[in-house]
Amino acid sequence: MTADTAGERRDPIKVMVVDDHPMWRDAIARDLAESGFDVVATAGDGDQAVRRARAAAPDVLVLDLNLPVKPGVQVCKELVGADPALRVLVLSASGEHADVLEAVKSGATGYLLKSASTEELINAVRRTAVGDPVFTPGLAGLVLGEYRRLASEPAPATGADEPKAPRLTDRETEVLRLVAKGLGYKQIAERLVISHRTVQNHVQNTLGKLQLHNRVELVRYAIEQGLDAE
Repeated sequence: MTADTAGERRDPIKVMVVDDHPMWRDAIARDLAESGFDVVATAGDGDQAVRRARAAAPDVLVLDLNLPVKPGVQVCKELVGADPALRVLVLSASGEHADVLEAVKSGATGYLLKSASTEELINAVRRTAVGDPVFTPGLAGLVLGEYRRLASEPAPATGADEPKAPRLTDRETEVLRLVAKGLGYKQIAERLVISHRTVQNHVQNTLGKLQLHNRVELVRYAIEQGLDAE
């Protein structure tokens, strides 16, 4: 299996760590560097995080939510809004449902509690880098449940002359259906016997056609279309 089909990268994954506790931040950065990641920057507050992330261009941002100056969700929203390719893994002490949902809505790819082991964190960063949703056990179901709740709300009224949604190919629809079921890109690639890169391309094409910006909007659209039940 090639690096693309396995969902792995040949180049080191560039990671940035954001946390306001210096010892914790340094320990995470050290563990990731020792595991082969390229730690391109660290930051201790929200404003610093935004500035340094824009300069360092990490692949994955490991982000605490409780930050001085600017909260983590705002950092996530600003950075992902400017660069949708950025993957954000929230690493937080809070397992409160409201915090998890707010982080995901702001553009986070995954959410891990700080009680996770070093091995779990390293695996989560690797999976986040290739676009897989990574959640501490028990939180993935919460997020999908929220997607379904949002999808059940009445859609805003549209004008009669508004153009119809672009038509997706059969393969794009198939990939979208699996995304709506909560599968990661690697799992979808294995299910459909295609490369991980091909799955990414289908998702990017679908986002472009539907004029959506991230996985959160994509899953909501799929559930609104009933694709998660098929």
